[in-house]
Amino acid sequence: MKLIIPVVNGYEDIELITVVDVLRRAGIPVEIVGVTASMVEGKSKVKIMTDKRLQEVSLREYDGIILIGGPGYASLEKTAILNDYIKAFATQGKLLAAIGEGVAILAKNGLLDEKKAVIAPGMEKLLAYPRDQPVITDQNIITSQAPGTAMHFALAIVKKLKGDQAAQLLKKELVVV
Repeated sequence: MKLIIPVVNGYEDIELITVVDVLRRAGIPVEIVGVTASMVEGKSKVKIMTDKRLQEVSLREYDGIILIGGPGYASLEKTAILNDYIKAFATQGKLLAAIGEGVAILAKNGLLDEKKAVIAPGMEKLLAYPRDQPVITDQNIITSQAPGTAMHFALAIVKKLKGDQAAQLLKKELVVV
């Protein structure tokens, strides 16, 4: 099980760092993949080196994709190869997880039309059936609202991939309330 998180400048710092940290603590391989560069700068000016560049990866390497929000989501949603990956993952039943504005990418690809989902406040019109919960899992799709829900989002991914017991142990270790 290996996951990919594509990033561009303007990623939401809390969402990215929290998700990567929690998944790696759970022993879930996750790679931060730069769509346009090897060094990206977040919304709060935090710069990170990516693990790889998008042109260096193959769809076959990954079992799921995580979409992070922040102002950079608009660049992600315009990336044709990324949209192709997302649609292929959906067809194959692979994990699709998105938080904040990143959920809009799934919505605009028509992948949430029949799903229960949440999205960043103010973007609810993009969902057919918007919900008001921090995180929702509907089959192979996990969505979450915003930076403040990032820990619960990451734990939902752990639960989906490693089971409830693994998620509960990590939740206890991290003192998540």
